[in-house]
Amino acid sequence: MPTVVRLRERGYSARSRRNYLDSRQKRALDFTAALSAILLLLPLLIVVALLVRATSKGPVLFRQKRCGLNGQPFEIYKFRSMHVVPDEAVVQATRADPRVTTVGRFIRRSSIDELPQLFNVLQGHMSLIGPRPHAMAHDAFYGERIPRYADRFVARPGLSGLAQVRGARGATPQLSDMERRIDLDLEYIRNASLASDLRIIGATVREMMFSSTAY
Repeated sequence: MPTVVRLRERGYSARSRRNYLDSRQKRALDFTAALSAILLLLPLLIVVALLVRATSKGPVLFRQKRCGLNGQPFEIYKFRSMHVVPDEAVVQATRADPRVTTVGRFIRRSSIDELPQLFNVLQGHMSLIGPRPHAMAHDAFYGERIPRYADRFVARPGLSGLAQVRGARGATPQLSDMERRIDLDLEYIRNASLASDLRIIGATVREMMFSSTAY
């Protein structure tokens, strides 16, 4: 399991990151915004849940273990966008992926499939903004190949993040693709603030509406 190592060696000050990443201010933003979004989007969440259930076999929600703060596991929620496959088949989605359902294609393109993670935010397992959590198999794979990979676990994983609004989302066919994503995750951690979170939230809304990298 990934662990938070080499943080002090690489210049990450526990005191400085607590100034915002572990602050009541960030938690208040997360809780208030997530609860408000759930209440505002409740009709949409209900409609999507009914469509997922009616158009393909399987549960409404996709649940999977991910690593969160300090590498601790938690269960992430998504609207199921694919036909049910064995748990061990952890393969990143690709364009025109045959596993994706008709409804799933729309909710993935618009990132609606990620909205159940608002409940992860309420639970405190995630933040609105932070490094996106990856499948544990991917954590193990990239953790062995990217020396700074585990440093991202000093922050709660985010529903969105700097990497996602800078175009570093989707499949990572080359190791350099993931390295760029990790660089952006660590840039966020170094510079995290209320202002940066608000900017990324605004950019995320634009990304949901106009993204060309979601599929």
